[in-house]
Amino acid sequence: MDDLDRAILAQLGADARMSVATLARRLKVARSTIQARLERLESNGVIAGYTVKLGETGRQGRIRATVLLTIEPRAQANVLTRLKSIPEVESIHTTSGRVDLLLQVAAPSTAALDTVLDQIGEMTGVRSSESLIHLSTKLDRAI
Repeated sequence: MDDLDRAILAQLGADARMSVATLARRLKVARSTIQARLERLESNGVIAGYTVKLGETGRQGRIRATVLLTIEPRAQANVLTRLKSIPEVESIHTTSGRVDLLLQVAAPSTAALDTVLDQIGEMTGVRSSESLIHLSTKLDRAI
């Protein structure tokens, strides 16, 4: 990846609906260059897809939490399988810190979130869990 590839990704990160012509104009390169770069970035797996990023209005009515899990040795595969089956679990990350997994969870109400958190905490193989409820978003640069 070179500077042009990174510039393309930055522009698409701000607006994934931007046309190839607009990208080319903003980056001062030929439209065919942008098209070829996009095709290469997609085929190499750098760009996995294009999606909608919900704004604050779209996220209203959803309670979000970060959940920190410590897992029993050799239980991670089974725990991951069960976590993937819970629709409220939006993402799962392994960590190198004091916890084994970091989850992002969202539910339509505090009662629903409470149920999901209980379900996660009671899983066989989960040694401990800690939940951090999101109050407001001050910055979100996630692409």
